[in-house]
Amino acid sequence: MSLAELQNWLVDEGLGEELERLMRRLAIAEIDNLTPSAEDAEEPKFDWSRLLFAGSILARSQLRAHQEAALRIATAALTLAETTTVRDAGAVLLGKLSNFRAVALAEDRGLLAADLDSRLGMSLRIEAQRRQMNRAILIESSGRWLPVNDFQERFWSNAGDHQWLSASAPTASGKTFLVLQWLIDQMRSTDATIAVYLAPTRALVSEIEGALGVLLGPDSKVEVSSLPLREKFDAARTGGSKLILVFTQERLHLMANVIGVAAGVDLLIVDEAHKIGDHQRGVILQDAIERVSRDNPSVKLAFVSPATQNPEELLTDAPEGKPVIAIDSDAPTVLQNVILAEQRPRTPKLWNLSALRDGASVPLGVLQLDTSPSGLRKRLAFVAAAAGARGGTLVYANRPSEAETVAGLISQLTPKPVATDPALSELADLARKGVHPKYALAPLVERGVAFHYGNMPSLIRSEVERLFRSGKIRFLVCTSTLIEGVNLSCRTIVMRGPRKGKGNPMEPHDFWNLAGRAGRWGDEFQGNIICVDPKDRTAWPRGVPGRARYPIKRESDAVIERGDSLAEYLDRRAEIDAADVDGANDFEAVGSYLLTAYLRQGSISQTQLAKRHDPATIARLDASLATLADKIEIGPDIAVRHPGVSALGLQRLLEAFRAYEGDVENLLPATVDSDDSYDRFITIMGRINLHLYPAFTPDALIPLHALIVVRWLKGMSLAAMIRKNIEYHQKNARPFNIPTLIRQTMELVEVTARFKAPKYLSAYLDVLHLHLRAIGRIDLIEDDIDIGTQLEFGVSSRTLLSLMELGLSRMSAVALYEKIARDDLSKDDCRQWVVEREAQLVGMDIPAIIIREIRAKLLPDAGAQLATF
Repeated sequence: MSLAELQNWLVDEGLGEELERLMRRLAIAEIDNLTPSAEDAEEPKFDWSRLLFAGSILARSQLRAHQEAALRIATAALTLAETTTVRDAGAVLLGKLSNFRAVALAEDRGLLAADLDSRLGMSLRIEAQRRQMNRAILIESSGRWLPVNDFQERFWSNAGDHQWLSASAPTASGKTFLVLQWLIDQMRSTDATIAVYLAPTRALVSEIEGALGVLLGPDSKVEVSSLPLREKFDAARTGGSKLILVFTQERLHLMANVIGVAAGVDLLIVDEAHKIGDHQRGVILQDAIERVSRDNPSVKLAFVSPATQNPEELLTDAPEGKPVIAIDSDAPTVLQNVILAEQRPRTPKLWNLSALRDGASVPLGVLQLDTSPSGLRKRLAFVAAAAGARGGTLVYANRPSEAETVAGLISQLTPKPVATDPALSELADLARKGVHPKYALAPLVERGVAFHYGNMPSLIRSEVERLFRSGKIRFLVCTSTLIEGVNLSCRTIVMRGPRKGKGNPMEPHDFWNLAGRAGRWGDEFQGNIICVDPKDRTAWPRGVPGRARYPIKRESDAVIERGDSLAEYLDRRAEIDAADVDGANDFEAVGSYLLTAYLRQGSISQTQLAKRHDPATIARLDASLATLADKIEIGPDIAVRHPGVSALGLQRLLEAFRAYEGDVENLLPATVDSDDSYDRFITIMGRINLHLYPAFTPDALIPLHALIVVRWLKGMSLAAMIRKNIEYHQKNARPFNIPTLIRQTMELVEVTARFKAPKYLSAYLDVLHLHLRAIGRIDLIEDDIDIGTQLEFGVSSRTLLSLMELGLSRMSAVALYEKIARDDLSKDDCRQWVVEREAQLVGMDIPAIIIREIRAKLLPDAGAQLATF
């Protein structure tokens, strides 16, 4: 029998019963209010010598099933065994799996006595030291050796020799931690001066920016920023300083527009790179990557994605002759148990729990609920409250409104604390003052429960995450923000009928990315994924998903592969406005991307994507694009600046400007503090809908969109915007619900003020400036903060922008700006203003969390670092 055959036999037959018993015992230990079966209620008896010997054989395999079995044996030995000898052997087995963080966690929790090496025999000690040497990397900038797993070692050793690298590994395998270490080492030990870290969401941008700040330390010579400002870029490019920019793909385009080109970037990291396949935003990401690599042929590029099928696909656009490599890993670092929760017939308070193993369910016991769940949301909430009572429990909700409801239900089943933790009280105060006195989050966090979704203010969201990590928030109800890469781990995650988007059942790869939050490496040994009502096909149309990996396919490729549909859309688009063409939502983004490429190169046959498609398809698209290009005077320079916006729409907007018979000044937006600013934005948004793209629809809601934009640009706080919205409804006798109105205002800020308005108003002004130059009215072009940057951050004054440049969240910057009279302060002026009034901060009625952030960012010697990673 070969080694591979022996390993297969051990997993399939030789250890089958023992592995199942281990799985049951480990899962049961993590679930509260569970009455185990009679068999599992007895004291477990295992043949540890046999199991550990088998585990050492399985650890030599590269197959996930074999490594998972070895990991289960090692984890059980550490957490279930009573004797020091067995626990030591479990730690040795973890070492064979290169799982040194789990060994450190066992020591931290007192499961493993310190100084393991001193208790090993000579041969084991030598072997352990050899493994540690082979699985350690040297951080050149600090001279420090860092223990790593197999995936991390391969990433580090290959990153130096390859210009393009695509790395894929499961969630919870330490990807982000290592990539940040590598990024910092590159900035400190090489000639690289400017790096860009691309993240898909603002939530992840905030997290990465904070983590880098902590890892670099307060005295670092490498600056970290998430603001696309020329001064920072120029200082790094010409002044000898070093800069890491943490951006979304939209923010990267903003920066490239502000400085004119994207040249000067030495290192580009694309996190959650599989999102190049997302509808519409995937095209913007692809365009951002191509824009940087086109302007920087020598850029070093690293793609990072969670558990993908084909990470090498991202390397197909690499320049000819550049060394590339794909690093793929499917090795488990923590155990993850999928547990099915089903209500027992005629006893709604009792739920049967069973674990999935090889497609079959293994009974674990009966879960006792406190009360009968009479509705679907109560089923989710009550199971979570019972099974995860000890805390560290995430609950997945499909919408923000559902997250608030489920969190409210869970809070009623948690014991009221004798005294509220001061940190929770501070967060509740921030929620009441920063959002609304009746914001549902405030009373919930006082009971150790919270909710979390993407539209929340970043400071509140990051504080919720920090307190959940610390254990002070015991239950956290989240939406799909967690799938976007936010590094938030838990002991247990509970879900029922998970969806992504409006009504779309979650794909298996998204399910497993979400499930990866349970039992994050270095924080837990294992995690439980509890699936409520698994046989309900309205909740789980395809059943509980089996383990799956992301297929990487660019959105542009997916659309082109739909046959002649895209070309036919482009043919219709040549004659009809986007609002009147069927399929605009499916084809406009990719069509705009291809049209810009055609304008830039005269054909798409020479682009990188052409080599991935049938030449006849490319020729057909070229013909359609040529017809469109003949109608366009807009040059490629302007088209490139506005990904996702059709050059045809830009041309029609230019023609509208040329045909305008009034005073050309009326085409310009007014300064946001002007009395006519609101009316101007209404007119401009109508003009955008008519000529560029129907972005602010329906037309009847344009006044609302304009009002949100004006208030956002004025630097109005979210709390003030919500208050104004409530006053409007009261004044006009319109019925409203405060929680709904709060969520709607947050959504309007995110969708209108921070996404649609920057995208389309920037395009509008670019075309208008082109027209003004052509008619000799360059005097009307103001050299001020770019409108896209103003809208992205919600600023129009130099003082407010300076405060955010210093690292304050918008919530904190606005709270402080309300106390400052001058609107033209530089960064140094703002810092000096705070220094002079530090003793007065507490008396300014500013929430304690904001004061702490102000001190940490503007008075680094006085404040402690807020961010954690």
